[in-house]
Amino acid sequence: MRARPPLEVTQGQARPTRWISLSRACNLLGVNESTLRRWADAGYVRSFRTPGGHRRFAEDDLRALMAGQGRSAPATYGSLGHLAIVRIRRRLQRGRKQHAHWYTDIPEGGRDRLRSLGQRLVSLVSEYLGRGSRRSRILDEARQIGHQYGREFADQKLPMRDAVEAFIFFRKGLDDAAIEMAHRSNLSAEEAVEMWELMAGLADQVLLAMAGAYGEVVQAQPARAR
Repeated sequence: MRARPPLEVTQGQARPTRWISLSRACNLLGVNESTLRRWADAGYVRSFRTPGGHRRFAEDDLRALMAGQGRSAPATYGSLGHLAIVRIRRRLQRGRKQHAHWYTDIPEGGRDRLRSLGQRLVSLVSEYLGRGSRRSRILDEARQIGHQYGREFADQKLPMRDAVEAFIFFRKGLDDAAIEMAHRSNLSAEEAVEMWELMAGLADQVLLAMAGAYGEVVQAQPARAR
């Protein structure tokens, strides 16, 4: 016998919960079907099966996840930011005497600003992966960070090649963290591909914004200062 849709209890009274289909729930969250099924099986989202065997999901739980207020947050992307920052710091420590000359050539004040931008960008990547309905806003903020990166590198008179190398360095740390997180979370091949496609799209936009801002600063400089 199939389970009936549960009722949500509020102030001692049961009220009907709105239940939506798998496809609609996936569109709402911006995740694929296997991800949502796994979240439901783990108890992050209430669900039940209709007599025909189709899943239905509690819309209130989905919207709580989107707002970061769920009963428990899916761990799929939560650890990405921490892993990325740790890996980037380690690579910087190892690379100071090798290929990270672009970092050591920047004064401490500039490094502090770059660290702050990097930390915010890593946080945005995690948000971008987990919240489909807010991706447009997150993407706009990521582009703004890319623009700030470009201006900072240009103001420090870092050659464009070194600025791109710095971005690749940052992106490599993020990619390595994503590989580790995918392994820890036992992501399916479909989920891993989706994650990398989203990350790549976001990173490309940041790089384009960085290059554009760098070019604007250089063009605005007097010819003798170039």
